[in-house]
Amino acid sequence: MPASFVPPRQVKIGDAAAFAGCTPRAIRHYHGIGLLPEPERGGDDRRRYGYEDMIRLLWIRRMADAGIALEDMRDAFAEDPADAQDGDGIEALLARVEESLAAQETELRRQRTAVQRMRVEGSRVGLLSDLVTERLKGLPEGSLRQADLDTLLVTERIFGPLGAAVQATRFVALATHPALREESDRIDDAEEALDDSVAVDDPRVAQVAAERHAFETALHAAIEESGLDEDDDALFDAWDAAHPETGDDEENGSGSNSGRAMSVLEATGKMPYDFSPARLRCMELAEELSAKKA
Repeated sequence: MPASFVPPRQVKIGDAAAFAGCTPRAIRHYHGIGLLPEPERGGDDRRRYGYEDMIRLLWIRRMADAGIALEDMRDAFAEDPADAQDGDGIEALLARVEESLAAQETELRRQRTAVQRMRVEGSRVGLLSDLVTERLKGLPEGSLRQADLDTLLVTERIFGPLGAAVQATRFVALATHPALREESDRIDDAEEALDDSVAVDDPRVAQVAAERHAFETALHAAIEESGLDEDDDALFDAWDAAHPETGDDEENGSGSNSGRAMSVLEATGKMPYDFSPARLRCMELAEELSAKKA
């Protein structure tokens, strides 16, 4: 430093901001929230910043660059106002920030893994949990339909991965039995035809219900004949072994944090289905036929 140069004992807000790498407006904000004590004003009624003020300001800028919230800094500095930058409050804050960053890294890795999985499996299949995806592997390409995967997505939201994996058995059977798939499509169309123009006591309602019952019976027989029901038993055993304490089938096997599974009653009130009264009556009649057989 040249001998003729004498550093200032205090600087104005513009010089303080330029040295710290921020703006005067930012410094005023720090004052406003109680993060940076407001210094005394000079004879010209302007703020003057000394060495300790600049040290605090540099701490603030470094911590902000690390992603620490201003409010958290303020609370940490307040715990040790005499020597904030060396105090326990700062150490505790940094420890919390490190834990938070580690948690964010873990979540980012999970999200990246999920995106990679969607790309490998296909976006709609990849949305399902590993448990369900594994159940669908090996099927002929194109044998699963978008509506099948959408149904499994809804089922997983209501009943969890185990419930959706069991339901996947149905679509496996349909994918491997073309005649059953054709009959399923025919009955689906017949049910959709029971729109609001059809009365609940229309003979077609009972007829379609009987056809639905007959189809479900045939589908169940195909599942048993192909041994898919035994796969379901193995699936239950594996799930129970992996969840010995709670048997919690609401846990998402993909690690997704999409929320807990909900009850059928909750789902009924929150998931919209545009079913006419005639179609609802058809469903009731089909269930009654199944109950009588049981």
